[in-house]
Amino acid sequence: MDNGERFDTSRMKRSHWAAHFLEGWSVFIQNPLGKAGVGLLILFGLMAAASVIPPWIDPMYRPMTGVDPEIVRSVGPSLKHWLGTDFMGRDLFSQLLAGARIAFMVGVSAAFMTVVLGTAIGMTAGYMGRTVDTLLMRLADIIMVMPTLLFVLMLAALFGQLNIWTIVLIIGLFRWPGVSRVIRSQTLSLKQRPFIEAARVAGASHLRIIFRHIMPNVLPLSFLYMTFRVTSAITIEAALAFLGFGDPGTVSWGMMLQWVWKTGHMFKAPYWLLPPGICISLITLSFYMLGRAMDEVLDPRLRKEEDA
Repeated sequence: MDNGERFDTSRMKRSHWAAHFLEGWSVFIQNPLGKAGVGLLILFGLMAAASVIPPWIDPMYRPMTGVDPEIVRSVGPSLKHWLGTDFMGRDLFSQLLAGARIAFMVGVSAAFMTVVLGTAIGMTAGYMGRTVDTLLMRLADIIMVMPTLLFVLMLAALFGQLNIWTIVLIIGLFRWPGVSRVIRSQTLSLKQRPFIEAARVAGASHLRIIFRHIMPNVLPLSFLYMTFRVTSAITIEAALAFLGFGDPGTVSWGMMLQWVWKTGHMFKAPYWLLPPGICISLITLSFYMLGRAMDEVLDPRLRKEEDA
């Protein structure tokens, strides 16, 4: 095959992937759940991006250290503090914006680590089979039955409050088994396909077959599970922070709930209690709706037939 034929083949592959992407995007964006999920994510993304603005306006709006010198207690919303202040006179709106940034950071980082580990282990187990498959899947079974939140609580009890990146690492290391089992099943099906056998006969190495032929076919499924793992990571971090085992140097929505409960304002300050709780619910709902819409893209059987 000369260079011209290789170029044409490469261009045809790119056009095929572009057409496939556009078709999937059209299905996704027509789904009401997909539209709602994207809309909510854009809203929270804007909140996370805007979290750097209040401290520039006035140091009083720093979410952790900024204190209104005229207020030393929790007060309700005002023009100066849109959501009110906490028990130290810190601005709640600034804390809410900072919490959006932490939620994205924890959710996406932990989910990405989970999906990378689960996809790599699932593809390796499914393709290699036999002893490798047995060892990896038994390891996945052992980790799967261990409750992540309980294990993190035990670590926090032993070593004190955990750093936010330590929490991300632990979540990533304990949430990959479910992804790996799904990817393993998909790999077992793919390696029996004729194009895999043709690549093997052509002399392709195991690594080339895995990364060039199997991985592109399982990545859409991996991204689907990533959306669900984001919600799990955000919920676990919020639960840890609320129970007092979160990062004390980080302002998250779970930490805001922990402060309102610990200071006795749980039933006295709805302007402090409701915003972080609503944000946790909405951001997890947005990723869930995103995953449901992606599920419809990946599985044509779930698509509704158009009315005749």
